[in-house]
Amino acid sequence: MHSGHIFFASDFHLGVPDHEQSLIREKKIVHWLESIENEASEIFLLGDVFDFWFEYRTVVPKGYVRLLGKLAQLTDKGIPVHVFRGNHDVWAFDYLTKEVGIILHREPVIRIFNGKKFYLAHGDGLGPGDKGYKFLKKVFEMRFNQLLFRWLHPDLGTRMGLYFSKKSRIANIARENKAEFQLVVENEMLYHYSLSVLRDNPEISYLVFGHRHVPVDSALNDHSRMIILGDWVTHFTYAAFDGEQLELKHFEE
Repeated sequence: MHSGHIFFASDFHLGVPDHEQSLIREKKIVHWLESIENEASEIFLLGDVFDFWFEYRTVVPKGYVRLLGKLAQLTDKGIPVHVFRGNHDVWAFDYLTKEVGIILHREPVIRIFNGKKFYLAHGDGLGPGDKGYKFLKKVFEMRFNQLLFRWLHPDLGTRMGLYFSKKSRIANIARENKAEFQLVVENEMLYHYSLSVLRDNPEISYLVFGHRHVPVDSALNDHSRMIILGDWVTHFTYAAFDGEQLELKHFEE
């Protein structure tokens, strides 16, 4: 019997900086899922589960079998698992839904748990500014461009994706095993975006995001909070809702 706890995590970035270190993180993520399995009524993974992911019609990137198997086991038990597409796994289509049983989200989601309203999103491209990335995101999401990439042989396309992945800032952070920066909350685009969401939906209790890699729990007003989930590259943080409060936690094996 599940007690009704709801769990949130984000930014696993599996695949970087190399297979060995990624596998260590993957096993730690699976251990976390095993640790919450008996009390979880629902699990939300808010994006960038993989550092690079592209689904061809008959081929997906190899690896990640421990995580995918564990997620399938959870969904087979009747625990809903939600995965949001982030900016690194924007090319997830229907494989995870058909084979693993997860619920895939492409846009922000509003849910009510035990009378409290949650706003859930990965966080990329939200808020003011960052016009260059917003344009690039639209380019990546165009079906014609996805079709062009699909014409590449999977070995070539995946190798290209992984090559750029391993050159990324996140790969360097994972390689050095240290967090890169701290956030000044009032300067964050997600902070200002959250305030704009609350203007139209003042009854929201929690706005939960991934993407920024630093764990944040910040009050927006007397009854609303912004939660940034951190990551599983250096922080190993997640959030748990017990029906009354949402709390950021650090996973220790």
